[in-house]
Amino acid sequence: MAAPRMERDFDEFEEAFEREQQIEEQRRLELRRRAANRSKARHIVKTEKRGRVRFSVLALCLTVTVVVVVVVMFETLAWLVGG
Repeated sequence: MAAPRMERDFDEFEEAFEREQQIEEQRRLELRRRAANRSKARHIVKTEKRGRVRFSVLALCLTVTVVVVVVVMFETLAWLVGG
């Protein structure tokens, strides 16, 4: 009687071990997926931030260019008319 009971206990232990392995594998896959999602989100935020900075620099350069061109144009016009 002891042998079949030991065998049954061993089989139950083995099944429980396999279930735990499957659960652990699922947990690892989920953690890997979450890490990949966090990495992707950080990359998107970084790219958007870089894009905003570049757009701001572009807008500033265009504004400065317009101001310089207008000032030079009116100075030249004043020089031609007054001169």
